[in-house]
Amino acid sequence: MCQVLVKGFEELLRTENRARLYFRKRCWKSGHVFCNRCRSYKVYRIAGKRYRCQACKYTFHDFTGRWINKLNCSFKTWLWLLKLFELEVSAHQAAVQTGLSYPTALKAFDIIRYAILTSADDAAQLLAGEIELDESYFGGRRKGKRGRGAAAKVPVFGILERNGVVRVEVARNVSTQSLLEMTIKAVRRGSVVYTDRFKSYDTLMFCGYRHMRIDHGKRFSSGKLYINGLEGFWSYAKQRLIKFHGVSKQKFPLYLKEMEFRYNNRRQDLFELLAQKITNPVPNLL
Repeated sequence: MCQVLVKGFEELLRTENRARLYFRKRCWKSGHVFCNRCRSYKVYRIAGKRYRCQACKYTFHDFTGRWINKLNCSFKTWLWLLKLFELEVSAHQAAVQTGLSYPTALKAFDIIRYAILTSADDAAQLLAGEIELDESYFGGRRKGKRGRGAAAKVPVFGILERNGVVRVEVARNVSTQSLLEMTIKAVRRGSVVYTDRFKSYDTLMFCGYRHMRIDHGKRFSSGKLYINGLEGFWSYAKQRLIKFHGVSKQKFPLYLKEMEFRYNNRRQDLFELLAQKITNPVPNLL
């Protein structure tokens, strides 16, 4: 299987046009080109692999307004960048292997992360069934208190649907109101929610949820009463974030969503998913 995938990747790299067509196919899922501005299908080709809209006279090409167009490099280089990102190679090593400067390689990786962050396919769908809730704290090792209340740590709230996906979000704080708002936004009422005995979860039972709590001072699981799934994700994410040797608070949500994406798709072909992400349109708000 691995050999088949390697051969397929090598075929894409044979020519620049082959690489371009690989990405182009993901731009137009229906196979029909339409105007990025007015959405009209009445377009015609002009010179330079461009199109012009008959309705609004807008001129564009296959990659106009898409994430992939935010970096000026060849399509073959983009293939390599996606493969190296998939393999969790650092931006520094990616720069060495592709011949790009470090700032350019880092920009490419951040473009991929922004594409992941802004195109979560299931973000609007409420999670349901058996749900685990937990918070964790991210940041370098420091002296003093650990866990809840640790100084200079970033609180992250996690929601895991058993036999489903995990969703994580940087929390402004871990107050009752903050955690409740994030739960209501993501979890369907009537679901069974499992938490530890942190007091900020006490109001869940009054908001339409069946609330089950595990006392970690006595045991870590009892039958279905556990939050081991989320604790597994925290371990997964923190192990991978260590290699970055510190992430700024401004960029931390990007890296956090990357961890969510990798975890939820750990049994999928990440390369194909990433190729689709970077050929998606950039949201208007950006």
